[in-house]
Amino acid sequence: MTIDQDKLNEFLEKALGDIGAAWSANMVLLGDKLGLYKAMAQLGSVTPAELADATGTAERYIREWLGNQAAGGYVTYDPPTGRYRLPNEQAAALADEGSPYFLPGAFQGIAAGFAANPKIEQRFRTGKGLGWEEHDHQLFEGTARFFRPNYVAHLVSSWIPALDGVEATLKTGIRVADVGCGFGASTMLMAQAYPNSTFVGFDYHEPSIEAARRHAKEAGLTNLTFEVAQSTDYPGSGYGFVTHFDCLHDMGDPVGAAEHVKQTLAPNGTWMIVEPFAGDKVEDNLNPVGRVFYAASTMVCVPASLHSHGPALGAQAGEARLREVIMQGGFTRVRRATQTPFNLVLEARL
Repeated sequence: MTIDQDKLNEFLEKALGDIGAAWSANMVLLGDKLGLYKAMAQLGSVTPAELADATGTAERYIREWLGNQAAGGYVTYDPPTGRYRLPNEQAAALADEGSPYFLPGAFQGIAAGFAANPKIEQRFRTGKGLGWEEHDHQLFEGTARFFRPNYVAHLVSSWIPALDGVEATLKTGIRVADVGCGFGASTMLMAQAYPNSTFVGFDYHEPSIEAARRHAKEAGLTNLTFEVAQSTDYPGSGYGFVTHFDCLHDMGDPVGAAEHVKQTLAPNGTWMIVEPFAGDKVEDNLNPVGRVFYAASTMVCVPASLHSHGPALGAQAGEARLREVIMQGGFTRVRRATQTPFNLVLEARL
């Protein structure tokens, strides 16, 4: 075997970056859980001792944590003063829960992925699935915290307005079903924006529905409810708008889910399907976004579908495959309403 030393060195440098990123993901989790980022955002320039005092933590651990964060460019370090600072840009991504750029939820998902490794290794050997409910609890909260900023940034401002006539009906008042709602972030954002409409969030995972109910109560929202139900049998009919956010590809019976939307949708209703952005060919997805989605799909999406004997569409299914599923469910019109670097937004009508 002949080795090109320059190419090997190039790869080793890339792998070193990944090793550092993997270890540092745990540092982000600690910074989030211990309130270190939020404290730095409030305090400004700090010494390790000052940050430790403000957060009730041990200075020696904080010193090491800050060294990692500075080496990775998450915080800045001033050698003459020995002080560290969380720049405003990093604060928007790491300390502000309401920011459309907030990232710590993604790191919770990564932690859940590592926790699932022994189970997924077994599934690699058997081909069987792993249900959503069988994952570490960090996945549920992490997924909600990861997706919510994207919905905050786009759902009301651009995704719904891109649909044909839907925003006007939501303002007037219609019934809406949000299927696969998880902790209900998408449902609550819509309920807040369109108070004349009524919303029901459905999910088969009871702990998630319980969390959604708590969050809705805390927000004081009265035009929405949450119910435990499968995507293929949720109750009700005559919904003017049905939504599936980043979940159709996970399902054991996505065609059955589409058929049920058809059965429960009002004659002139609209179905919005938000899915991870993907091209139709593998080579279209060999990029940083595709790398993230393929990994998440390996650990969560494909196992979830296989658990219910589904087709395992995966997070990188692509628009053509999604259209096929939607059309098999009985819809005659499907169009790409809009997109972001992370999502495809499809509009389906009967």
